Amino acid sequence: MKICRFNEDRIGVVLDGEIADVTTILESLGNAHYPYPNHDVFIQNLPRLLPELAALSKTAPRVPLSSVNLLSPVANPGKIIAAPVNYADHLHEAVSQTELNHGNKILTIQMVGLFLKATSSLQGCSHGVLIEHADRRNDHEVELVAIIGKSGRNVPKEKALEYVAGYCIGLDMTVRGTEDRSMRKSVDTFSVAGPWMVTADEIPDPGVLDLRLTVNGEERQRANTRDLVLNTAELIEFATAYYSIEPGDLIFTGTPAGVGPVKAGDVIHAEIASIGAMEVAVHKKRNIV
Repeated sequence: MKICRFNEDRIGVVLDGEIADVTTILESLGNAHYPYPNHDVFIQNLPRLLPELAALSKTAPRVPLSSVNLLSPVANPGKIIAAPVNYADHLHEAVSQTELNHGNKILTIQMVGLFLKATSSLQGCSHGVLIEHADRRNDHEVELVAIIGKSGRNVPKEKALEYVAGYCIGLDMTVRGTEDRSMRKSVDTFSVAGPWMVTADEIPDPGVLDLRLTVNGEERQRANTRDLVLNTAELIEFATAYYSIEPGDLIFTGTPAGVGPVKAGDVIHAEIASIGAMEVAVHKKRNIV
């Protein structure tokens, strides 16, 4: 099932170019009380909601997919986990290009570990990305994103995919420079997730997915998730050896070679097999009064 958030936090099921508006499903979540949960309640309850979502989608009012603003499929992730240099070709690219490494020593993912992105950087594809630092290079990085469905700690890779609720496409945007990754990749709008989530039952093997990115129609990145250094299950094992995962947490699994700069006015097209495609406009820095 393809589940999206759209417009003013409405919930939809994507069906053949249309969205079945099943927002009434949220009534079954109940009311939260202080201290509020630090995870996404909708994702937490998704297993029990799926049959009702399927039933509602048959009779719910529909709107054209092209007429809505698509938000991040997860409203409230507790954290965004990201995997650096997790494709061998991107590792080689980062080591060999000064404009990417800025003199920093580039280590393998096993040595450098994972990093966290600010949840305030999360953005839906319809709203695009904002270039806040136009005097520096701002790069696109297409990635498969795993959406965590249940809590876990010290999860073995053999059981790791049982903790995944679904998958979506991610753009791990970055400002190039000498600062720590978590700072340069946490600019507002620099974690794009979308266009919807595809439930895990529709992607039994996330390790065989083609992914592709173009900018203004020019192909920049093309790869397959079989080329990941650490696959999705191994990333979950790696992450949970250090901290707990919760429903709604997002894991950006890494980007292949071909990362490159974008500027205001560009249009990024990102696609992953079995998920779909999304177009993300690049905008100039907003004026803050």
